[in-house]
Amino acid sequence: MDRTARAWQILDSADLIHSAAAVDAAIERVAAEIAAKLKDQYPLLLSVMGGAVVFTGRILPLLKFPLDFDYIHASRYGAATSGGPVDWKVEPKGNVAGRVVLVLDDILDIGDTMLAIRQRVLGLGARAFHSAVLTDKRKGQEKPIYADFVGLSVPDRYVFGCGMDAHGVWRNLPAIYALKE
Repeated sequence: MDRTARAWQILDSADLIHSAAAVDAAIERVAAEIAAKLKDQYPLLLSVMGGAVVFTGRILPLLKFPLDFDYIHASRYGAATSGGPVDWKVEPKGNVAGRVVLVLDDILDIGDTMLAIRQRVLGLGARAFHSAVLTDKRKGQEKPIYADFVGLSVPDRYVFGCGMDAHGVWRNLPAIYALKE
């Protein structure tokens, strides 16, 4: 089966978890929560590539206050459906020193990636660390870190859409789906 047919097969057999309208509403709510807390802090926003690209692109125009923007690239997944060790492709820079930092990511799964990011950012001298995620996976267990701002809760399944991929495809979907179990 070619890649295109495989991609359509993945989507056609997936379960819709959150509609595009629900995602839109969640992003607007999270933006308002962030603004209420950080609008006077002139934060540095760090987007976690590549999964957070959709969330970041959608939320940035809603944040009507001064901020700086940069990105980092840390992942435990790559094209796999289960996580491994944190792989730093682009680490935080010295521009975090003395700053209030807000990290934007697509999903908080077990929390290992966000914990590693927090430790690295604070180790570089950030004044404060906050995190916002589009989705928080209900794992049924304690996590080593929780996001300050959460858009939507998702079940403990492999989810995709809105920046999250399934076997390398469908990051571009406006809704959130889960692979069939």
